Amino acid sequence: VQLQASGGGLVQAGESLRLSCVDSSSTFKRTIMGWYRQAPGKSRELVATIGSGGIAVYADSFKGRFTISRDNAKNTVYLQMNNVKPEDTAVYICNKWPDYFGQGTLVTVSS
Repeated sequence: VQLQASGGGLVQAGESLRLSCVDSSSTFKRTIMGWYRQAPGKSRELVATIGSGGIAVYADSFKGRFTISRDNAKNTVYLQMNNVKPEDTAVYICNKWPDYFGQGTLVTVSS
């Protein structure tokens, strides 16, 4: 299994960003996928998960500005981040539920 995340970069506060994660395995369509993040000096935290049928669940801190989605035809899970804030600066890590993680993509938000 290989998870390749992309889409990170340097953005200004208030802007939007969409992260992508491609799963190279054949089990993507029937697997729960998720996004975590790890800010500098902090523990990894769950952002959201999405089931094979597209039902999304968000951690309380991320409801409203972040949207997780998936395209089963492309083996890809997305994280749309709107109105980003400096405190959103972190490595965003793609997850194949429950415990397989990709390398992540760095998002840096400047004020």
